[in-house]
Amino acid sequence: MAENPQTPRAIAATVRQPESAAFQQAAAQGEFSIPRCQHCGQTHWYPRALCPFCFSPDIQWEPASGRGTIYSYTVMRRAKPAYAVAYVQLEEGPTMMTNLVECNFDELRIGMPVKVGFELAANGTWVPVFSPAP
Repeated sequence: MAENPQTPRAIAATVRQPESAAFQQAAAQGEFSIPRCQHCGQTHWYPRALCPFCFSPDIQWEPASGRGTIYSYTVMRRAKPAYAVAYVQLEEGPTMMTNLVECNFDELRIGMPVKVGFELAANGTWVPVFSPAP
């Protein structure tokens, strides 16, 4: 069953926190960014004050490609409207949980290339979502 892009969906709002302010600013400009620890060099997702690898507070945001692949997914067909949730492995390394949009649910596959987009939640935060890449 294909998702109807005209059907309104509930978008989970991101809580506004200082750790995600840089992400929200970039997303408002249509740019995808991820945090990188300046101490150990690792990228990570979700935004947080300390690096999850070395616990350094020296985190900086950098532009990211916005591309990745589906690591795992599920389709909530009984929901009205139906929707898909996935773990996407970003090209830069981190894996993030997200919604899959603008896609035919029957054509989704693990390993499928995807690209980021943004949807505005009711509280005014930008939420990253992914759709199949050409």
